[in-house]
Amino acid sequence: MPMTVEAIIDRLGGAEQAARLTGVGTEAIRKWRQARLVPPKHWAAIMGAARLGIADLSPASVSAPEPIPAAEQPEGATAVLALADGTLLWGRGFGAPAEAACAIGEICFSTGLTGYQETLTDPSFAGQIITFTFPHIGNVGATPEDEEATNIAALGLVVKQDLTEPSNWRATQTLDAWLKGRGVPGISGIDTRALTHRIRDGGPQTAVLAYPTDGHFDIATLRAAALAWPGLDGMDLARAVSCTQSYAWAEGTWTDGRTPRRQAGPEARHVVAVDYGAKRNILRCLVQVGCRVTVVPADSSAEDILGHAPDGVFLSNGPGDPSATAEYAVPAIRGVLEAGLPVFGICLGHQLLALALGARTYKLEQGHRGANQPVRDLATGRVEITSQNHGFAVDDGSLPDGVRVTHTSLFDGSNEGIASDRYPAFSVQYHPEAGPGPSDSRHLFERFVALIDHGKA
Repeated sequence: MPMTVEAIIDRLGGAEQAARLTGVGTEAIRKWRQARLVPPKHWAAIMGAARLGIADLSPASVSAPEPIPAAEQPEGATAVLALADGTLLWGRGFGAPAEAACAIGEICFSTGLTGYQETLTDPSFAGQIITFTFPHIGNVGATPEDEEATNIAALGLVVKQDLTEPSNWRATQTLDAWLKGRGVPGISGIDTRALTHRIRDGGPQTAVLAYPTDGHFDIATLRAAALAWPGLDGMDLARAVSCTQSYAWAEGTWTDGRTPRRQAGPEARHVVAVDYGAKRNILRCLVQVGCRVTVVPADSSAEDILGHAPDGVFLSNGPGDPSATAEYAVPAIRGVLEAGLPVFGICLGHQLLALALGARTYKLEQGHRGANQPVRDLATGRVEITSQNHGFAVDDGSLPDGVRVTHTSLFDGSNEGIASDRYPAFSVQYHPEAGPGPSDSRHLFERFVALIDHGKA
């Protein structure tokens, strides 16, 4: 019979000893207790240290949270969130009502206190409905300056409190009006803490957000739609959010409104950024450290990329399963690596670089999404507070010789960065450009241009 997580931790000598044996932080051990499950990647170390068998660690006895039973539509409810496990969460709709179709995608949560507009327009959220754990969403309105892409990438959003009028001099419209103009629905009045616990303990699942104009809900159809959606595993979404033709980017990062933004001149280092779902602030950060940027589509070949005569190549963030995007991205990345050009990857770009170098990726049991994620730089011991948004990760155990781990998560011990000893290439899982968000990792852009300058010397 499988042992409880608490019994396993006790067998290992307590939380701190368990953390040391498995190479994670005590925060990860706390998450094991909450989820009532030890991640399978740690089983081998635990079996050796505690003399346990695989049957002792099997999660078969761990049950997902029981679905919240269906209920009659409450008075005042104009929207519903239907989960694949049968749970129904009623609330009040805002943003754009669904005329003919509902928002169907993977339900996830983000712990960021600020930057909801940046989050909603981050192309990495394509195919997902976002639950914001912070209750005061909408309180600073919306402004075009905070958009990370032309379109909203998220399928919908879930919040606790009703939207209020914005209190921010930068706002040009309310969040509700901004969502209506982009055709994106939202639902308020949801117990987001309970929903977050359900996602955390039961793992990612499909959800349907319905906000019909006529107020009619076909619950059976909504539940069937949630069960039928295939999920993000094996799904290539990079092509859907990428640009369709190359373009130049020369605008630097934000200023105080009085100082002109930096503009890249023709003498600047030339970087080709492969757009798997690139955020605008990444491009701004590249310009800020002295780069002239050419953005190319996700499915560009190595010949296409090298044809721009770059000094370095950047692999952007993006949505979906990296193993699916890898079918066309990995051959291009390998061609760039063999050409000897410096390469820097972020988020999906990090995962694709790892795949190109011979590693594997896997889907996390709980994704990392928020602006408060601690990461350790293994070379310096420094801990950086980072912004993250990913549901897949690089498998440390699959890294080939000549590729080393450079950063790890202090939440669950998962990979947060790699570097190649053979090629001038490195990448990180998190977002050093995040704005708003921590800026602890902006130095990575300077590291990239230092590689470029070394290669040109």
